Amino acid sequence: MGQLVVQEFVTADGFAANTNNEFTAYELIEGGTAELDQSQLAWLETVDAMVLGATTYRMFVEFWPTPASEGEIIAPAINALRCHVFSRQLRSAPWGGFPAATIESGDAVAAIRRIKSEVAGTIVLWGSLTLSEAFFAAGEVDAVRLVVMPVATGAGRGVFPAGQDPTLLRLLSAKTYDAGLIELEYAVSAGR
Repeated sequence: MGQLVVQEFVTADGFAANTNNEFTAYELIEGGTAELDQSQLAWLETVDAMVLGATTYRMFVEFWPTPASEGEIIAPAINALRCHVFSRQLRSAPWGGFPAATIESGDAVAAIRRIKSEVAGTIVLWGSLTLSEAFFAAGEVDAVRLVVMPVATGAGRGVFPAGQDPTLLRLLSAKTYDAGLIELEYAVSAGR
């Protein structure tokens, strides 16, 4: 049975998107992120699949499977992942010269349960806040990896669904990296 891990980049004040539902904080970071990239590369070796919402898919496909990502050390690992795109509008999800993503157009929770039953290891969800909210609400998220950035925006959209009962997290690790980045890894309690 696979484990669903939600990995989000967040501001220091806890927002995964600004008030326009976009994440632009990464563009404000000064200096390189080589240490984080190396850690991500090592972690990606343990990841078997990724799930994306349609909007995040559109952003990713414009960069990762293209020549623009050639200098990125994590690009080959990302491009090698089995990919599922959750969308009711898309009919295909090409991934450059790599195998196309599988379109999941039905019930998202039923689909993630099926994917978790088919994958033995880790499944990562990046971005895709609406999709992750549905998975949190259904109790399908097993772990959260938050990369906290030294940026404060004052307002925006958080990682966890608003209006839900508190989600109990158990800290698995906390690491600091270059450019003032901190990665927090939590297990999501079974008693959510």
